[in-house]
Amino acid sequence: MKAKRQAAILDIIRNQHIDTQEELTNALSAVGFAVTQATVSRDIKELRLIKTLSADGRYHYAAAAPIHTESSSAKLHTLFRDAVHSVDYACNIVVVKCMAGTAGAVCTAADSMNLPSIVGSLAGDDTIMFVVRSEAEAARLVHTFRDLSAHQ
Repeated sequence: MKAKRQAAILDIIRNQHIDTQEELTNALSAVGFAVTQATVSRDIKELRLIKTLSADGRYHYAAAAPIHTESSSAKLHTLFRDAVHSVDYACNIVVVKCMAGTAGAVCTAADSMNLPSIVGSLAGDDTIMFVVRSEAEAARLVHTFRDLSAHQ
């Protein structure tokens, strides 16, 4: 059921401009999948969907391009360098400020690093919050992200 639902999500976002989780929930319902917003939220994360800017100036869900291992390091550096404005932390929370509309992509890239110190992440339009296991690990993560983004 999950695989079919996620395939339906990819089909929906390929054929429609879906701006919100509510719209996606309604579109899934229209094709026979009765789901909650929480389920849609998990599917979005698992499918690594991002919001992209359409020609009409609105953001909509799209599938992120897969990160390939042979050039992932270079792509990661480029994405962080081009999109990240600042990185800082307070206690065990790391905050990354990005260009408008790029936080989802940066968050997905950071999540793909599978860093064990990160408990979870939450991306908005231009800001990402990472919950980290300890303050010391937060400081190390800030250093890692600053190296990637060339911000001091």
